[in-house]
Amino acid sequence: MHPTTRAESTIELFKEAMKFSAGHFTIFSATNRERLHGHNFSVYCALTGLVDDNGMIADYRRYKDTLYRLCRSWNEYFLLPGDSPYLRVEAKGDRVEAHYGDEIIPFLAKDVRVLPVRNVTLEELSRLMVERLVDDPDLVGRDRIVRIVVKVSSGPGQFASHIWEAS
Repeated sequence: MHPTTRAESTIELFKEAMKFSAGHFTIFSATNRERLHGHNFSVYCALTGLVDDNGMIADYRRYKDTLYRLCRSWNEYFLLPGDSPYLRVEAKGDRVEAHYGDEIIPFLAKDVRVLPVRNVTLEELSRLMVERLVDDPDLVGRDRIVRIVVKVSSGPGQFASHIWEAS
C-alpha cells in the first residue's frame, strides 16, 4: 500500500488533432503590418495537478476535446483581431471589412473568424486557449489542476506559451 501524498504530476497533450491552418497578418503599429499569409498552427498543452486517490490529476479527455473544438473552429479561416487598437472590423451582410489606416481589406464573412484578441499572434492565441480552458466550468473548477501551459506554434522552432496558475 502506498502512503497518501499530495504529489503533483503533469500530463502533456500534443495530439495530431490539436492543430489548425489559418490566415492572418500581424499588426506592428498604426502604420506597419504584415501582408496576409497563413500558417499550419499546432497546439501543446500541459496540465499540472494533484494526483488523486485513483492515481490521476483529471480526466484529461475533456481538455483534449475542448482544444480539438477550438482548433476545428479556427481551421481554414482568416483570423482577425476584434480588440486591436489599430484595426476596425465591420460586418456588412455577407462581407467583412477590416479597416486599417487608409486601407479597407475585404473578406467574405463565411471565411473569417473575429477573435477577442488584440492581435493574431502566437502570444494572443495561446492566451485565448488558456482562457477558454479555465473559463469552462466543466474543466478546471472540478479538477485538481493547479497549472496550465498552452503553447501555440506557427512552425518548427517558433511558438509562444501562456501560463495559468491557480491562486
